[in-house]
Amino acid sequence: MRAFNFLMVVLALVLISCKSDTKIDTVIEKPHTKRKYVIYQVFTRLFGNTNTTNKPWGTIEENGVGKFNDFTEKALQEIKGLGVTHIWYTGVPHHAVINDYTEFGISNDDPDVVKGRAGSPYAVKDYYNVNPDLAVNVENRLDEFESLIKRTHQAGLKVIIDIVPNHVARNYKSLSKPDDFEDFGEDDDTTVVYHKDNNFYYNPNESFKVPEWKSGYSPLGDEKHPLEDHQFPEQPAKWTGNGSRLSQPDMNDWYETVKLNYGISPEGKKDFDELPEGFEDKNYKIHFEFWKDKEVPNSWLKFRDIALYWLDKGVDGFRYDMAEMVPVEFWSFMNSSIKIKNPYAFLLAEVYNPSLYRDYIKKGKMDYLYDKVQLYDTLKHVMQGHGKTDNIPPILEDLADIEHHMLHFLENHDEQRIASPDFAGNPEKAKPAMVVSATSSTSPTMIYFGQEVGEDGSENAGFGTSTRTSIFDYVGVPAHQRWINNRQFDGGGLTQEESKLRDFYKRLLNFTITSEALMGEYQDIHTYNRENTKDYSDGLLSFVRWYDNQKLIVISNFDAKKEGVFKLKLPENLVETWQLEEKIYRVEDMLYGTFQSELKIADGVGTLDIQLQPLESFILKLN
Repeated sequence: MRAFNFLMVVLALVLISCKSDTKIDTVIEKPHTKRKYVIYQVFTRLFGNTNTTNKPWGTIEENGVGKFNDFTEKALQEIKGLGVTHIWYTGVPHHAVINDYTEFGISNDDPDVVKGRAGSPYAVKDYYNVNPDLAVNVENRLDEFESLIKRTHQAGLKVIIDIVPNHVARNYKSLSKPDDFEDFGEDDDTTVVYHKDNNFYYNPNESFKVPEWKSGYSPLGDEKHPLEDHQFPEQPAKWTGNGSRLSQPDMNDWYETVKLNYGISPEGKKDFDELPEGFEDKNYKIHFEFWKDKEVPNSWLKFRDIALYWLDKGVDGFRYDMAEMVPVEFWSFMNSSIKIKNPYAFLLAEVYNPSLYRDYIKKGKMDYLYDKVQLYDTLKHVMQGHGKTDNIPPILEDLADIEHHMLHFLENHDEQRIASPDFAGNPEKAKPAMVVSATSSTSPTMIYFGQEVGEDGSENAGFGTSTRTSIFDYVGVPAHQRWINNRQFDGGGLTQEESKLRDFYKRLLNFTITSEALMGEYQDIHTYNRENTKDYSDGLLSFVRWYDNQKLIVISNFDAKKEGVFKLKLPENLVETWQLEEKIYRVEDMLYGTFQSELKIADGVGTLDIQLQPLESFILKLN
């Protein structure tokens, strides 16, 4: 069974506790949501920028930058109206930038260890403050973000920000930390490579060297900066964020960052307690109790304090960058601490190794992981025309036990834009994949700002490459800017095709957050139809979803040229499960309401005439 109804779970636990002395601390936690979540990832620096210059390597003055204040009440209401429940504000913590903010007591950053003119959001310089680029008044930048948190909550939305536990900027220095807190590395013993309570790994007696630039690369393009001298003082050299132990990392390493130490020696020895056998089935309260009397590495404490600091500011959850590079025991410690403070905190992790999924969910107490390597990659291949839909049902079956925890997406800041020529070259090809992504499980759905209007990421921004909207440069996002429409946030500048695309996303996402069936059961009917239905091709996909009185049949046509005309069949076991009588039922499409048909039940099997246009999908409700 895959119905996740929180009230039923609570009732079951109450009955268990009333009828016997059975302990309930081994019950795996069920989702506390009764509806699907939709996350809108927005690159905060780019969202409100109306400047269309887009000069390669352009300065903040030349190319412009968005601000916290650009998220007006109107903008937030429009995002919510899209069917969104959570906003992931990407790039909020203060990371290394090239702009001169020394008048505000902020040290300059060296372009030799910064990627792009605007800097990487994943090279955090100060976890206790926010990116000064995003503030109208730099002195009040934290107040401006706290005001954005309040506006977001007033709009009925939850706030997610990044925490990057594996690495920090090479020049990390917090100006804003509480007085009784210590900085990363402040008390490290730099005479040794490793110590359990060191925050970094070191190469004693060696100095850091800037990578050798290749292929004519220069940190700021053609412009020379006073600090651009191929030198960066770091003695002794620290290990680099992606794990390179070289004092002079390669230019393709994460050279702008340094790796954090979580109590694992260079030989792989763990200097902390491991979770006892069976702890994957314990709830977060039991995990919290386990760590209360344990001595843990210093880096664990620092990140726990950072997370609790932001919760106190009103942040509702975190997206964890490259979580699998940090030991799962740390996540048990970290996430149980967060959940004790806020049981409903939204915890999303970037984990790409499927063999680690269950450990990071069950032992690490993650709420959600990216479903990138399996579902996203497969959908991408189908959208590109060289993959078969036959490969999708086995993925959903393989992840059935953890399906609620596998967040679905088609775009994010790391991936190519769907409309880019290297992906699909046409934003319309996202439609069937988006329906499948958003309706095939109880997991949250995520979209990336601009996806809903077909942004193609074609700008030559500088450090960033086209096909992905740059996260390293000051740049405008053209299709998104047409929706902004000079900060009216009404889509007034969109083309007719872009407006229709956004309307599709709005219809789909709003349906998903209100449908009880999408928080219920799933059954594949694609495989059955491939074997038993004439003209049902490997460019089609179908499945059913149901809960209580709502029954849905989802059918998508991934073919961009050919119609799908066939008699869809519902197998005998489904007809029995749905308790359908031998008669005719009406079905109606929930996306646009223009398609209606009849489901005929005869001899225990259902048949339904379907005619799908290229790239069309139906979400058919059984009446």
